Amino acid sequence: MKLKAIFLILLISYGAVVVPFTDYLRNRPVAVKLGYTPDARILKIASADHCSLVAQLAIVKVLFYYGTIVEKFTKKIDLPVEHHNMFKTVNTALKLDPYNMDAYYFTQAAFTWEVGRVREVNAVLDYGMKYRTWDYYLPFFAGFNSAYFLKDYRKAAQYMKNAAELSGDPLFTKLAARYFYESGQNQLGILFLETMRKGSKDKKIQSMYEIREKALKAVSLLEDAVVRFERERKCRPSDLSELVAANILTEIPVDPYGGKFYLAEDGKVRTTSKFAFGGKEK
Repeated sequence: MKLKAIFLILLISYGAVVVPFTDYLRNRPVAVKLGYTPDARILKIASADHCSLVAQLAIVKVLFYYGTIVEKFTKKIDLPVEHHNMFKTVNTALKLDPYNMDAYYFTQAAFTWEVGRVREVNAVLDYGMKYRTWDYYLPFFAGFNSAYFLKDYRKAAQYMKNAAELSGDPLFTKLAARYFYESGQNQLGILFLETMRKGSKDKKIQSMYEIREKALKAVSLLEDAVVRFERERKCRPSDLSELVAANILTEIPVDPYGGKFYLAEDGKVRTTSKFAFGGKEK
């Protein structure tokens, strides 16, 4: 009888603890469900020759978790997102397998727009470029981040130059030249365009490079003239026409895109064409 009483007490105690705990696990925030990922050094030892597989499993776990978050969001269910844990898990996976494509692409998608961890993302992309040396998307992502989020056009131009050289895609060449222009590196942009133009076998692409090159050369000529004007007159010209009046230039160069060059408030030479046909960057 006494044994039955003890058993009954234990059963009640078990129910009192386990049932609420099970209910908690079922209803706990989805952010917690991502779980803990051990340190990469421990996983490397434990996984031995299966590091790539373990890394992929970690990424799949993150993708599934994030997919659940997005699905809940579309159903108007707002849940806390464990961004730090996601980022840590992705980084752990990359230490196990630095060639994992999904990890880099997910990092770019998940941690820039909403989270704003752009510098950290670019650090991850830089890490990936050391291994995925053929993947032009990594410098393309980093270049976009540098220009759009960080306004670091100098850095963006370098990334886009890398992407253009890896891919041969004229789009990256155009972007690189645009960022060289924005950062004041016109001469470097001109050299880059000249190199890409000479390396291209497609006449249409060569023509596009040549037009962009002419535009940058015109800007460089005008900006050098503005500097000379400021040095000689101790003031900035109010209009580019003053450069001709001061006999620094014989004429204002023509914008090959059909626009008109002007001196902007920030002191940079710009054009109404925005360096694109029709005035819209393509």
